Amino acid sequence: MEQILPVMMLKGLILLPNQEVKLELNNKLSKDITSLSTKSYERHVLVITPKNTLEETPEVNDLPSVGVVGKIKSRIELPNNNVRVTIKGIERVKILNFDNNTDNNDILEASVTKIDLPKIDEVEKKATIKKLNELTHEYVESSSHISNSILNTIKTIDDLSRLTDTICSFMPLTFSKKLEYIEEINSLYRARNLLKDIKIELEVLKLDEKLDQELQNSLEESQKEFILKEKAKIIEQELGTKSYNDITEYSNTISSLNLPKKITKKLEDEIHKLSYTSETSPENAMIRNYLDWVLNLPWHKESFENFNLEDIKNKLDASHYGLQEVKDRILEYVALKNNNKEIKSPIICLIGPPGVGKTSIAKNIAYALNRKFYKISVGGLNDTSELIGHRRAYMGAIPGKIIQGLRKCETKNPVFLIDEIDKMIINYKDNPTSSLLDILDKEQNQEFIDNYIEEPFDLSKVFFILTANNVEDIPEALKDRLEIIYINSYTAQEKIEIANKYLIPKILEENKIDNKIISISDEMLLYLINAYTFEAGVRNLARNLEKIIRKLVVMGKINERTKISKIRLKEYLGIPKYLKNEYKKNDNIGLINALGIKDSGGLVIPVETVIFEGKGDFIITGMLGKIMEESVSVALSYIKAHQIDFKLENFFFNLKSLHIHFLEGALKKDGPSAGVAITTSILSTLLNKKINASLAFTGEISLNGDILKVGGIKEKIIGAYNNNIKKVYIPASNELDLEEIPSEIKKELEIILVKNYKEIYEAIF
Repeated sequence: MEQILPVMMLKGLILLPNQEVKLELNNKLSKDITSLSTKSYERHVLVITPKNTLEETPEVNDLPSVGVVGKIKSRIELPNNNVRVTIKGIERVKILNFDNNTDNNDILEASVTKIDLPKIDEVEKKATIKKLNELTHEYVESSSHISNSILNTIKTIDDLSRLTDTICSFMPLTFSKKLEYIEEINSLYRARNLLKDIKIELEVLKLDEKLDQELQNSLEESQKEFILKEKAKIIEQELGTKSYNDITEYSNTISSLNLPKKITKKLEDEIHKLSYTSETSPENAMIRNYLDWVLNLPWHKESFENFNLEDIKNKLDASHYGLQEVKDRILEYVALKNNNKEIKSPIICLIGPPGVGKTSIAKNIAYALNRKFYKISVGGLNDTSELIGHRRAYMGAIPGKIIQGLRKCETKNPVFLIDEIDKMIINYKDNPTSSLLDILDKEQNQEFIDNYIEEPFDLSKVFFILTANNVEDIPEALKDRLEIIYINSYTAQEKIEIANKYLIPKILEENKIDNKIISISDEMLLYLINAYTFEAGVRNLARNLEKIIRKLVVMGKINERTKISKIRLKEYLGIPKYLKNEYKKNDNIGLINALGIKDSGGLVIPVETVIFEGKGDFIITGMLGKIMEESVSVALSYIKAHQIDFKLENFFFNLKSLHIHFLEGALKKDGPSAGVAITTSILSTLLNKKINASLAFTGEISLNGDILKVGGIKEKIIGAYNNNIKKVYIPASNELDLEEIPSEIKKELEIILVKNYKEIYEAIF
């Protein structure tokens, strides 16, 4: 007989039949489930435990097919708004399907039915119960962590199913093992497995006891050895002799390193200090730690670098599509180093949106050059000591990330990736960017001094690559030391190439899957890109392709070629999440497309203006910054100063009010480049004229109507292209930027260069 029950998921906690658990619930969903159970289901709930405890919202396919019906014995609302419940497990049930509650869509319900248990031979059952009791008794007697009272409980149980569940509830079994016991419906099989597990636990207890005894004996030996050593030290001091193997070893290591005299003298002083420091003294450990760090640094060790230009080019091309400027810069460096081995590595900063390959190309550069690779993430860093170490005077002091990386790489010429430098935090206490100045300056980093090491180390051989999303957030002093290379957003066509040549083959190779499992046309890839991703890079595209292939494997289609269609995309990925290329015709007066740029690449931001009775003031909304507010003022002043030119001589600004709003209200906007779009939006409203939705504008406007140069033209034009814009107006002073625009975009998108706003007015009004 089928029964419908609300589902309660316990992550990392198992409820067995005839077992009670006490829970304190602090989230609304759990409280609603217990409340619904009390009102409508006679206090019954279906308790299940997902196998993956890390998954926040597991999919229905990942949920178990067997659960335990539990009854809420008590439900108490606490003063802190939490709810304390006691749930007792009743019986295992088979789960037929899951569905959402009709009144509360967040609550999951399950249709369950009783399980037909197999018949068990009575003799075998009694023999198994007897053996379980014996082994459990032996385990409880051997373990000091379990109360003997459990023996009285199991002694009275003659039902094999109930007995196995009771024993499981107190045995120290792993989470995955208990999940197996939940899903095993045959009590005889459970009992047999439980006998094996108890046997294993008994062996573990015996081994623990043996190890404890050996440890005790070892401690006694250590104490004896310590006393003898201390006595030997006193005797040596009285005799005036002092020789320790570790001190001799330190001295030999210093001699072999061939360090500068100043550093050698300092290390010898530290060894001398160590020789008369007690081994029990905290200072002894501090000196040893310092010596270990200094002596294990790669003072003279270097990786044998690859100077084969053809090989380097092939390795870079094999891993990444495009990024030609980055690849060319690496090849230029190698070519110059072939002529002059002493040339210093460039300090490159890759600027671009997330997902375009900044971090991965840095890792591949290290691979192509045959250098070690080390990544330092500085996003959110607000402590200079993280980079340049702590003073030795502090307890627990260690070197900074630079020295740590050199020691781990064991060479002085690795590739260091310093990631997210635009996200370092500068406050009144500290400025970590100032530390990067010494680290990255080619004229200073030959004698970089870490606060912990206290001696200069040559960083000139290190190949530094930095990454950032926004160049504006990098301090000017730091930016001056960097060779900046911009990595722009990918067009849809470029993403298709990357998917075909890099992403799909890489995913299939990583999962050891035949490359014939999937057939996806360029048309379907384009639909996937437009409908399921909204990004400048290809990170989400890769995730979606991985998900498609996972679905094919789970569905057993690993040995057949599956052609991907829109129907299959919807089946595997759900309904489309974005409709950015399905552009709708703009029917509103005053609604204009402005081109903008953010960390994730170029985008189209609609601007709208309305007019109403007022006192000549204006309102601006849309999470705008100070510069953009000034752009609105400049646009209004320009229009007022040229009322006659715009045929507005009969319009009285002092009797009307304007409201200018930038859509995408959750996105912070600033900068002067929306001046042209704002002017066009206001004029569209005042002249009561619609502007075609396929037009977009960028450019700063002056009080005389001159259209001034702006930044990020390539990203903005790619953003316009990806959003189905057909014509864009940009400043004539940005003409040289058009050389960077891909040719396929120039064919599809009409780009018009303008010097003064009157050119736009005559063209569209």
